[in-house]
Amino acid sequence: MAYIKPKPLKAYPWPVRWVLKRQIRIYGEVLPPSFLWGRMPGLFFGLLAMLGLFSRKRFLIPKTTRALASIRIAQLNGCDFCVDLNAHLFFEAEGQTHKAEHVASWSNSEGIFTAQERAVLEYAEAMTSHCDQITQSTIDTLKAHFSDDAVAQLTAWIAFQNMSAKFNTALGAERHGFCQRPQ
Repeated sequence: MAYIKPKPLKAYPWPVRWVLKRQIRIYGEVLPPSFLWGRMPGLFFGLLAMLGLFSRKRFLIPKTTRALASIRIAQLNGCDFCVDLNAHLFFEAEGQTHKAEHVASWSNSEGIFTAQERAVLEYAEAMTSHCDQITQSTIDTLKAHFSDDAVAQLTAWIAFQNMSAKFNTALGAERHGFCQRPQ
């Protein structure tokens, strides 16, 4: 349950209302975090702009890999909305849910995740839970699969997902119901 109730739609500035009404057309309702982020129009549009940059074709980390990392970050932060959304995005990109359903136990799931996905999930967990313990060895494991630019992009993605998940969780943003929530 959201700890801060949405304002009436007409109370949001018109550019925010436009985004919220677009979400209603696409998803049937306003996505719960948008009511919260919409209270700060500049930050809301900055958030949307960053999402747009992360979604560009030139982004070096595959969508499916980003979605898996995002699911794990959301699980660690307790963001039900984020788990729901990112499992949906993974399904859209991959066409199946098997990996998304096993993200919480990825380290014990032999044969499900590629070496690249395992490296990303390990890094996502480290950045989320104990960023100060990341070592050169951790980065070298990533560099076996990605260029330096890709590692920097992945780091930005994980930091962004943590910021978003922490904001949503702290304010009780509810899940939308995009899909069956992976445990």
